[in-house]
Amino acid sequence: MSMKFSIVIPTYNEAGGIERLIVGLDDVFKRNNLDGEIIIVDDNSPDGTGAIVDRLSQTHPVRCLHRPGKMGLSSGVIDGWKFARPDSEALGAMDGDFSHDINVLPKMVEALESGGYGLAIGSRYVPGGGIENWPLKRKITSLVAISLAKPLTKVKDITSGYFLVKRSAIQGVDLDPIGFKIGLEVIAKAHYGNVLEVPFVFTDRVAGESKLNQKEIFNYLKQLGKIYFGKFRPRAERLN
Repeated sequence: MSMKFSIVIPTYNEAGGIERLIVGLDDVFKRNNLDGEIIIVDDNSPDGTGAIVDRLSQTHPVRCLHRPGKMGLSSGVIDGWKFARPDSEALGAMDGDFSHDINVLPKMVEALESGGYGLAIGSRYVPGGGIENWPLKRKITSLVAISLAKPLTKVKDITSGYFLVKRSAIQGVDLDPIGFKIGLEVIAKAHYGNVLEVPFVFTDRVAGESKLNQKEIFNYLKQLGKIYFGKFRPRAERLN
């Protein structure tokens, strides 16, 4: 039996591509004998994303958690993990805009199932990985964000939103849903032991609009500050 896992995809106005993504993931599951489920967490998309997912749930391994409005990507992932089937041994996250290559998911599952890893990350910044169709400004923003977080971990792609982690590694861990970099929270706080970065080529979204804006950049800096404070404040203060 393959390891059971749940992959969470937060959505807001992704009707243009969500069906193709779900069908594609289902095909990857079947071709590789993966026991995965897809959890869509939809923030009341006015374009009908949630309704499309409800329809597909009749024929594909997908369920939709409907939330009343825009509540943030990270909180969506956390709520999705709570909504996931209780016997999933691993929990993950990915984007709903085709920027994450679904074909590397089997390698991520294998890393956790039999490779001795507690965390597998889809990585743009290891050999074999890369980025397509990003303007220079976006590339610089990404590299600056990663450099700011480097003291926290040896992981190359610290800001990746594409990952799979053993459920046991995040049990009892206080994950702060601020901002949209839930992967950073997991990398910095979870008890996963060994981590494998699986290379993939990030492709800028093919449908919908980017969620990156100045507010999210501010939230990332705020999130980073809170993680640093928690990691490096004096030990005596942490024990009180």
